[in-house]
Amino acid sequence: MTKVVLVAALVLLTGGLWAFQPWKIFTRSTVDEALPAGFAATSTQRAPASTEQTAPTTTPPPAGPKVLAEGAFVSHEHPTAGTARVLEQNGTRLLRLEGFSTSDGPDVHVWLSDAKAGAAEGAFDDGRYVKLGELKATDGNQNYEIPAGTDLAGLSSVVIWCDRFNVAFGAAPLPL
Repeated sequence: MTKVVLVAALVLLTGGLWAFQPWKIFTRSTVDEALPAGFAATSTQRAPASTEQTAPTTTPPPAGPKVLAEGAFVSHEHPTAGTARVLEQNGTRLLRLEGFSTSDGPDVHVWLSDAKAGAAEGAFDDGRYVKLGELKATDGNQNYEIPAGTDLAGLSSVVIWCDRFNVAFGAAPLPL
């Protein structure tokens, strides 16, 4: 009988550790991604200097990325801060998190959602959402490509979502 209780307790402890991953309370990770090459604006190019007094010629730089939406994170279940921007250039769109910081956790993802930032917990996975991928790090600047053909109409926030416990760590308003 004692062995059965001991085995059951060990199974429950192992399952609890797997589900909750309590060590993540103490872990942090940082990433500092630059904007992808296709999103970086280049500087004005000038013709080589000559001895003649002519006006410098310039080639206008390609337009930098267009900001489609921008918002600051608000905390939900965990302290979350930073800025989220939806950028577009040459038909490609991406979500950029800048100065971002949140807690670590199991199975944490980045979504665009039709729920408003600050909404009740159940709202984020009840409506329409677009999964952009697993959270790359708890801190830093991060890029998430928005799949081609994604209809952004009606999406109003980015949410840092924990699939394991169905809770939002934080969200930022992005009126698209």
